[in-house]
Amino acid sequence: MKRSYRVLVEQDEDGKFTATVPELPGCISCGNTRDEALQNIKEAIEAYIESLRKHDETVPPSMHEEIVTVELSA
Repeated sequence: MKRSYRVLVEQDEDGKFTATVPELPGCISCGNTRDEALQNIKEAIEAYIESLRKHDETVPPSMHEEIVTVELSA
């Protein structure tokens, strides 16, 4: 079963990347590159959900979200 979760990726002042999953409190990972942070957060999400299931807790549903781009006049 595939699930989709929103991941926020931010770069810190040292150039490292931190990824968080708002729907999964405390699910955070990091990496030296954006790609590394995304790969690490995928592993963190899998482990998080595995732990929820192990403890018979509810797994949050997939997130469905759209990104809308608008052009603003200067």
